Formats: sequence, C-alpha cells, structure tokens
Amino acid sequence: MQICKFLFSLLIFPGFAFTFFMAFLVAGLDRKWVARMQRRVGPPIKQAWYDYLKCLGKETIIPRKANKTWFLLAPILGVASVFVTCALLPVAGMNFIGTPADLIVILYLLTFASTMVIIGSAASGSPFAGVGLSREMVSMISYELPLVLILLAVGKVTGTGTTLGVTFQLADITAFQAANGPLIIHWSMIPAAIAMLLVIPCEVGQQPFDVDEAETEICEGVLAEYSGRPLARFKLMHNIKMYMMSALFVVLFLNIQTGYLACDILLFIVFTLLTVFVSMSLPHAVSARFRVEQVFKFYWTFVAGLAAVSLILVWCGI
Repeated sequence: MQICKFLFSLLIFPGFAFTFFMAFLVAGLDRKWVARMQRRVGPPIKQAWYDYLKCLGKETIIPRKANKTWFLLAPILGVASVFVTCALLPVAGMNFIGTPADLIVILYLLTFASTMVIIGSAASGSPFAGVGLSREMVSMISYELPLVLILLAVGKVTGTGTTLGVTFQLADITAFQAANGPLIIHWSMIPAAIAMLLVIPCEVGQQPFDVDEAETEICEGVLAEYSGRPLARFKLMHNIKMYMMSALFVVLFLNIQTGYLACDILLFIVFTLLTVFVSMSLPHAVSARFRVEQVFKFYWTFVAGLAAVSLILVWCGI
C-alpha cells in the first residue's frame, strides 16, 4: 500500500503528471494574459503544448563544431533537475520527498539547471550562444544573492524555537504557517516577499530579464543552435521553472491550509496562477527588456536591499 501511495505521489499528484500539466497551463495563461494587457487576442492557452509537440517532431540538427555529448545531454539534465525540484515542494500539505535541508537542495538544483543551459550553449560552438551564456552567468550572479537572503529570512522566522534557531526544511515552514498564518501577513517578511516576486522572472528568464536569449539582439542567445527534441526539452524546462518558482513562492509565503484536501489544492493552484500573473505576466506586458548592467545593478541594490531588510528585522526578533 505504501509503495502504491508513493508511486501515485511520484507519477501523478503532486509529481510528474501534475507538474507537467501545471507547467503548460501557466505558460499558456501567461501568454494569454500578456496579449490581453497589450490589447491583442493572443494564442490559445494550449499553444505552449502545441509548440512543445511541434519541436518534438522536428529534426535535431547538431552544429558541426558542437560537442555532441554535452549538446544533447545538457537539456536532459536540466529537465531532470527542475522535475526533482518540483518533487520537493509540498502541494496542499502533501510532500512525498523531503530532506532536512530542502531549501539548500532547491537552491543547488536551480543553479544546476541554469548551469546546464550554460554548458549546452557553450557546447554548441555558436558565437551568439557564447554571448548568451555570458549574459546567463551575469543573471545568475545577479539574482542568487537576493534569493539566498530571502531563504535565510524565511528559515530564520520559521525556525524560531528549533535547536539551531533556523530551519531549511519545507515541512517545518508549512507547519509554522499552519499555526501562525502565511508569512506574507507578517510585516517583517513583506520586503522579502516583494523581493521574491522580483527574483522569479529573472530566475525563469522572462522579459524584462530575459537578457540571455534576447531574440531581437542575439538570435535566441543560449538556444540559438538548438532544434528538435533538445530544444523541446529546454522549452519544457522553462515552462516547469515558471510553475516551480511560482509554487515555491506560494509554499514560502502563501501556504494556507483549510483541512480540506480539495480546497487546499484549489487554493494552491489559484495562488500559483496569481503569482505567475503578478511576477511574470504583468512585468512582461508593461516593461521593456533591461540591459545586462541594469539587471545586475537592480538585483544587487534594490532587490537585495529588500531581502536584507527582512533578514535584519527577523534576526533582531522584530
């Protein structure tokens, strides 16, 4: 019975099938919302799924100067890392994989996924990809500092009373919010929540922070030489990261449990979609793309400053 429950959790809910469904749902809704805000009709919500299937049916062209092994392996490892990250997230209180340091593992897996993009683009041998991977590295350096500060603030406020005084386990974070309410209503954590909303689009690579692709400047950048199934895998990784980062925000700041499973699942989905709209669709619709140096300056000053304010307030017990 336990094996069946574990397999259901791993393959169906909240595992592979649910993650796959939510990834294409948020990608489709994001494009629809952006179109509506720009007074366009926009593609159907299922367009992201159609694009994925189309890429699967296309020929895979490997550049002559590419390192074939890493060119093909990087998308596979990238997709695997984001799927494992989603498996760590508790959905409506359900969590079938947990570690004593979930947040640290998630941070590592996010960095690993971005590193696979860099390795794949470097393996292609394209000059456009070379420019894109340098921009991807700048983006990683930009958002990782505020992200670490945010996770430290969350771990400190939810780890009060524990042996170490800080926790990085998602089960403890959800339990704290079940007893004390979501973290977003704690005024000391509001700056960290705002910072997290600003980190999400850069981590995912959404406009106005998609400097690594920048279609109008460097011809898709890191993905310039990809086609067919490898490109489909990178696109799938992008869609999963959209869902995963929004779901992580919900778990960290908006985890509300009513005690009724169906209601909790519905609230989780609604809050996740709301996070997608606020953190990705809205900035995409109203803002032009940042320059590389602007991204770095913005995240290391304003966003990191917001996260640091919360961390200082929480550490001082205010």
